[in-house]
Amino acid sequence: MDKVKVGLCGLGTVGTGVVRVLENHQARIKHKLGCEVEIVKILVNDVKKPRDVIIDPSWLTNDPDELVANDEIDIIVEVMGGIEDTNKLLERALKNKKQIVTANKDLMALYGQKLLRLAKENQCDILYDASIAGGIPIVRTLDDGLASDHIEKVMGIVNGTTNYIMTKMTDEGRSFDEVLKEAQELGFAEADPTSDVDGLDAARKMALLANLAFKMEIDLTDVAVKGIRDVTQADINFAESLGYTIKLIGIAEMHDHKAQVTVEPTLLPKDHPLALVKNEFNAVFVHGEAVGETMFYGPGAGSMPTATAVVSDLMEVIRNLRLGISGNTMIDPQFKRQLKTDQEKYSRHFIRLAVEDQAGAFQAITNVFSDRNVSFAKILQLPAEKEDHAEIVMTTHEISQEQLLNSLQALEKLDVVNRLISHYRVDGEES
Repeated sequence: MDKVKVGLCGLGTVGTGVVRVLENHQARIKHKLGCEVEIVKILVNDVKKPRDVIIDPSWLTNDPDELVANDEIDIIVEVMGGIEDTNKLLERALKNKKQIVTANKDLMALYGQKLLRLAKENQCDILYDASIAGGIPIVRTLDDGLASDHIEKVMGIVNGTTNYIMTKMTDEGRSFDEVLKEAQELGFAEADPTSDVDGLDAARKMALLANLAFKMEIDLTDVAVKGIRDVTQADINFAESLGYTIKLIGIAEMHDHKAQVTVEPTLLPKDHPLALVKNEFNAVFVHGEAVGETMFYGPGAGSMPTATAVVSDLMEVIRNLRLGISGNTMIDPQFKRQLKTDQEKYSRHFIRLAVEDQAGAFQAITNVFSDRNVSFAKILQLPAEKEDHAEIVMTTHEISQEQLLNSLQALEKLDVVNRLISHYRVDGEES
């Protein structure tokens, strides 16, 4: 095999980066693989649209059949996004014995297991490292580098948009709406930022990471999701006064073969490695039974970082083709899907209450928690702007989700509690 021919689906930001990486690094790639890599067709919506990269016009097509039914093409690289139509295209490509590389986390979160099984049936590979955390090789790390270890926890910042927003709110004291607008102007956030700020993008990535880390089939619907829209400057300030930084964190944990996956604003100690990750950067913290704690840091998006991950996957697919071992990357889940119940989910929490500043109020509140065996690590009581009102801010020791929910429900029934202002998870420190 002297030359491998590739069909590229999509010529946007990432697709353009893939073309550039293959052109600029062709000599290195050939040295590594022992063969040339050539793009022969590129699927686009508009073949006449001006491009940011010089390409042969004959490569462009708006007909998927020129890629998926082309006997010359060995590998399909999908970087165009979309879910339903893209899923159908990749299914057809796999049935036609095409190897697949994709950066589409939305597709893989919803249809990944089905596509992986179809790939195995057709002796094909489907690699998707670029779909999670851009230029960070976390998929290959979990799948290969830490394959011999028992992974107990994966937590990380896997969405650059929300990390940019939280960084600016924390470091510069600016409002959510102001920073979101700036992120959109800089291209870090989409015109419709819902998927990012409401945590869905991060949830898709965490579902994929949990599948890999725990060898268990975790669905997107198994991920508990809470975004950052309701995080206020006051929350950030109170967290800081207690020694914490708030980040949108994805957390996947497994104990006794039972898993829990969440995406939510989380308080981390200021010196925790993830608390120090700024702006649009991503980082993933992995705890293995044997390796201990490791962290992977880098750009989570962008043309060239993501394109580099795509081409790395492409090179891995080509190695497998040359060795004749394609289709062996898919391994059926080792463990049956089991999720933790609320009684089995343990963590620490930050709780902020608006209360009546009167005799007995504090005692009534502490009674609610003590009746449910909830103890506190830190408590602050501060006067509110309104006379005869106060705010109570507390962090708990480790409690179950059931204890938390029961306590919050009981608090809302107390006459001395005006409202539950906010509550967030606390992580990254010893109990």
